[in-house]
Amino acid sequence: MSQKPSGFNRRQFFARSAAAAGAGTLSGGVLEGLVARAAYAEGPKGRRGTVGYGRLSPAGDDLSLPPGFHYRVISNEGDPMDDGFPTPKAMDGMAAFPLPNGNVLLVRNHEDSQAGSVFRPRPSGSTSTSAGILNDVLETDFGPRAFAYDAYAGGGTTTLEVEPQGQRRLVRQYWSLVGTLRNCAGGPTPWGSWLTCEESLESRSAASFAEDHGYIFEVPLDTVPGTPAQPVALRHLGRYSHEAVAVDPATGIVYETEDQGDGSGFYRFVPSVKPTRPGDLATTSGVLQMLKIAGAPQYETAINQAVGAVLPVEWVTITNPDPIPVSSTALGPTLSAVFVEGFAAGGARFRRLEGCWEANRRIFFVSTNGGNMGFGQVWMYDPVAETLTLLVESPSHEVFDGPDNICTSPRGGLMVCEDAGSAQFLRGITPSGHIFDFARNLRNTTEFAGACFSPDGQTLFVNLYGRGTVRTTQPYRSAVQIPVGPERFERAATVAIWGPWRAGPL
Repeated sequence: MSQKPSGFNRRQFFARSAAAAGAGTLSGGVLEGLVARAAYAEGPKGRRGTVGYGRLSPAGDDLSLPPGFHYRVISNEGDPMDDGFPTPKAMDGMAAFPLPNGNVLLVRNHEDSQAGSVFRPRPSGSTSTSAGILNDVLETDFGPRAFAYDAYAGGGTTTLEVEPQGQRRLVRQYWSLVGTLRNCAGGPTPWGSWLTCEESLESRSAASFAEDHGYIFEVPLDTVPGTPAQPVALRHLGRYSHEAVAVDPATGIVYETEDQGDGSGFYRFVPSVKPTRPGDLATTSGVLQMLKIAGAPQYETAINQAVGAVLPVEWVTITNPDPIPVSSTALGPTLSAVFVEGFAAGGARFRRLEGCWEANRRIFFVSTNGGNMGFGQVWMYDPVAETLTLLVESPSHEVFDGPDNICTSPRGGLMVCEDAGSAQFLRGITPSGHIFDFARNLRNTTEFAGACFSPDGQTLFVNLYGRGTVRTTQPYRSAVQIPVGPERFERAATVAIWGPWRAGPL
């Protein structure tokens, strides 16, 4: 159970993973059409329809898909894993990496907000009176606590090995990072690792936590069942409600999104020495900076933006990347001290930044509530030209609503996970800027998350987030729910999707 993948060679592993992490085999002209044309979301309701793979229909109890596409649930919340723990809930950001034996390695986030009092007595000196009955069973459900960053936090990452062909069989899965909090998204690195982000500003002095939270952690790819990664908070990369990251492979600069309501920034960490292997970020100094629109201090990106307009970018330095959280009534709701400092220096303000992905040295990221109608925006930053371009702004929930995680496709488009208030879709954006439906969640009412293509581009992996047991008055069709009176169990899952990709734009 604790064996590394067959044929494992650490140096070869990281080299291959760095070459193909995350987005599949991307062509040289990937996304050029989309960048050139921006989005084809015109008119009062925008346009969406027949430019994808065809009309969706149920492909099973869990998903509606286009004709010719198939899926398999490869991991279910609650199923026993190879390290003896149950599969965690709240499946979120994820990336795919090649293994030397030909299989695919997935590193998956778990956005668990479970407070520490359910694990053990509150830390010494804590004044928290929040409810939390000690539960020995729960304590054993959240990974090997001896490896935890914070013994009172229930989040982290799991690692899955999957066969990339046929029925996409799960080979094994296990905890790979333990004791972090609210691991939302993150991003793959060019040197072969996963950066996982805490969307949290909890402190050790509150809510029964033993450590401060709000950091990025690095997860190497060579963890094994029963031995998760040594957790190291990358404090110099900033403390705030992190969402996702993307790394420029040419420079090693880490681009970061913040999900903190209307007071969200877009940041970059500029390392003093370019990282080349897992662990380098922990030992490399550098500078954290916040994006600013040149000549327009405190630029408001959420409204009155022109799709396709190119904005010049510069950066302001954050002098204290690891502050205590602050609440600023002058600027609005509770904001991170990092944002307050950067905004005061002229940084741009975004509305809830979420997914972030790199392709061909362009950084794509989303504002989930941005736009005049509040249905979301997709932005692109070009680090060579130092420009910011609005690629997509949704004029209607019928186009897309609440974009969250994103990834690029092997044939030059984008796959967007929705976190909407009603039906949940995966939306495709073609290289020519058209938006279409690719999948609908039938399993539960929660969001798609963690979409990523296999290194060969033949399989799309994605999570159905799940939310545990919820009350409802609505009927539900899927056999995987367990109704208990007015409640149902909205079980999280990871699915693999494959089919005639080359017949369409992604």
